[in-house]
Order: sequence, then structure tokens, then C-alpha cells
Amino acid sequence: MQISKPIQTEIASVNGVALHDADEAPGAQELRQRACTEWLRQAAIAEGLLQASDLAWSGGVLSEQASTAIELLLERKLVIAEPSEQACRRHHAAQLATYSSGERVRLRHILFAVTPGVDVAALRNRAETTLLDVRCHDGKNAEAVFARAASTLSNCPSGADGGELGWLRAADCAPEFAKEIFGQSDVGVLPRLVHTRFGLHVVEVQEREAGVPQPFETVRGAVAMTLRQHDYVTALRQYLDLLAGQAS
Repeated sequence: MQISKPIQTEIASVNGVALHDADEAPGAQELRQRACTEWLRQAAIAEGLLQASDLAWSGGVLSEQASTAIELLLERKLVIAEPSEQACRRHHAAQLATYSSGERVRLRHILFAVTPGVDVAALRNRAETTLLDVRCHDGKNAEAVFARAASTLSNCPSGADGGELGWLRAADCAPEFAKEIFGQSDVGVLPRLVHTRFGLHVVEVQEREAGVPQPFETVRGAVAMTLRQHDYVTALRQYLDLLAGQAS
């Protein structure tokens, strides 16, 4: 009888600190997230914000002390300037559709839900194959093809109605879904999958009703918050790049 040897899993680490257990095989995205967090945890220790005895990834979760220390670290390291009046006005003028009220979209979708234990790669493959299929048809045939795919493949109750969601406003949708749909001009089956907390969506925009642009004075606070968030993300990426360059 031939006895197979156990498969040796290479353990990813940052400066000698393991990011997972030997019997765990996290995906590339999960590993990157853990690496970024570990860079920050170690930087917090170096700054004296966290005890060196703090346990990295105890049970796969950061300690409460580490989470607090990382927040303090970022407050100290990321200096975000208040956006100027001119920058806010330029952004508002360039993004009038974003700062409009009353926009409505009539659409339908096919949801491929991400649930515990699902093979995400296989799910994405089915979703992309379905997207390609429904985009290859036009006219009345396209309506029937989309409705049939929704009724047989969608994990949303709307599948029983051909995927129809009716007229929606941004407030009716998950923020990540609304971001991809509203403030755009596309009509028809969108050329890419829409990713949300619920899964992968094949979306067809059937009609659009434009919203009414809001004057700058009305949305000044929202504009400034958006620019601050953009600057924060940029500063965080630059800081993580710096830590990555110094890490082993």
C-alpha cells in the first residue's frame, strides 16, 4: 500500500509573524488584508502604542488593544487637510449627477448569492457566463433570455418575476449597489458584474429618470466629506506602501 505524504502548506508571514495557521489556506485577498493589518499592528508596537506582548491574530482576530492602538496610530500618521472651498466647488461641478435628488432607475437583476461554504470561484464563473449569455441577445429575444436566466439561476425572490425590481431610488439599495447604478448614463445590461455584500449581480438598467441637481450650498458638507475620504484612502495606501517596503 502506498502511503501519501501530507501536503505541506507554506505559511505566509510578516517580519516572522505568521498570518495564518498551518492547516489554514486563506485566499490572496484575505492574506493581503491580514498583512496590511499586521504591518499596522507592528507599527503601533514600534510607536509605543501597544505592548510588545500583544498576541498577533489570536484565534484569527486582533485583540481589542491592538484595534485601539491601530486607530491611534492612523490618527497620528495620517494627516488629512481640510478640502478648500475651490476644491469642493470643482468636485461638485464635475459630479452634478452624484449630488442630485430624485433620480430613479428601473432595473432587473440576476443574483448569485455568496453564502457560507459556497465555491466563490465557481460562482463567479457561473455569473460571468450568464452575463455573457444575456449580453449576446437583443430585441424581444433578450427580454425572454434574461427573464429565463433570472427565474432559473437567481437567488433573489425577484427571479420568479424575471428579475424585475421595478423603479428604485439610491436609498432603496445597498450603498455599494447604488454606487454602481446611480449617477451613471448606461442603459441595458451592464458590461460587468456588480459586487455587493449579497453576492454578484447581473444587472439590466431598463429606464432612467434623471434627478434634480442640488445647489452647492445644500450639499457642501457631503462634498467636503467625500473629498476627505478620498484623501484618507490615498494617505492610508501611501502609509501601507511605506510599511510594506520596510517589512520582510
